[in-house]
Amino acid sequence: MNNFQFQYSFFIWLLLAVIIFLLLFIGIKKWKRRVVKKIGTPSLVKAMLHRYSPRRFTLKFVLICIAFIMGVLAVMNLRKPGGSDGITREGIDVVFALDVSRSMLAEDIEPNRLERAKQLISKLMDALPESRVGLILFAGKAYVQMPLSSDHGAAQMFVSEASPDAVPMKGTVISDALQESLNAFGERDTKYRAVVLISDGEDHDEESLDLSKELAQRGLMVNTVGIGSPAGSFIPDDSTKGHKIDEETGVEIISKLNEQELKQIANNTKGIYVHLENSDDAVKQITANLSQIDKKVTGDTSLMSFSYYFWIFVGIMLVLLIWEQLLPEGRRKKSGKLSVDR
Repeated sequence: MNNFQFQYSFFIWLLLAVIIFLLLFIGIKKWKRRVVKKIGTPSLVKAMLHRYSPRRFTLKFVLICIAFIMGVLAVMNLRKPGGSDGITREGIDVVFALDVSRSMLAEDIEPNRLERAKQLISKLMDALPESRVGLILFAGKAYVQMPLSSDHGAAQMFVSEASPDAVPMKGTVISDALQESLNAFGERDTKYRAVVLISDGEDHDEESLDLSKELAQRGLMVNTVGIGSPAGSFIPDDSTKGHKIDEETGVEIISKLNEQELKQIANNTKGIYVHLENSDDAVKQITANLSQIDKKVTGDTSLMSFSYYFWIFVGIMLVLLIWEQLLPEGRRKKSGKLSVDR
């Protein structure tokens, strides 16, 4: 990308102020004519205003307007990507949707489901160094924890800090996670996007399957990772140091892996389902499937180096303002004669 661009192009609306300046200028000109007519006879007025120059008055106005335009262009911040200093990466856009519901604390996989899921995401990011990544955390509701970025270091930090406390709403709503994942991509090219959804599949909503079909129509691949065991496990309760208990029945809750829904979501979107047992094997399977997505060159402006040219407009603006201040509104005296405006 070699073209110049304005970083804050939305400030262009400020140029509308030039129209206001023009209307004020026209109003002042008309006011001056009315005042001149009220002073007295035309010959007397000319004698009194023999050094006044309408042309210089107009020129001073033009200088102020151009200086204002230069100021607006300076605020818009003209810039150009810095050639070899810019950073471009070849890869795809991948959003990781991580289930952080309380059931992910079950210990049927060591040390627990959530920690193993975080380890998997970390390894996947290492295996996709040229791709932009984003992070969605979900339980009873989904939140964008980190938008798409090439900053894998920041992404790793967000993943390491993920916990059930990040999403206060209880439950597991996979459809909300899928919707937020789609929103995270915005209007980007549908050919280079994928979601890796990691959950134990205990969905408290039935819309995810219908939504997955819609995502498939929009070119979004969803790879799902099931974590946990079909036999299930108790959920630790930090407040009692025991197991979480169903408030209605008083029975200890057993969280079981629901593979069927996760498999169907992956199947609907041409993704794959992986049951997480060995992280390295899971990484190989998922990256192999992601490699089927055509790659493209993506420029992440958050890491690009730019050359900035706002100072040119600032310099021109200052020169024009100084010129306007030094320019007298009246004419210079001609030797031996009085200059009268005709």
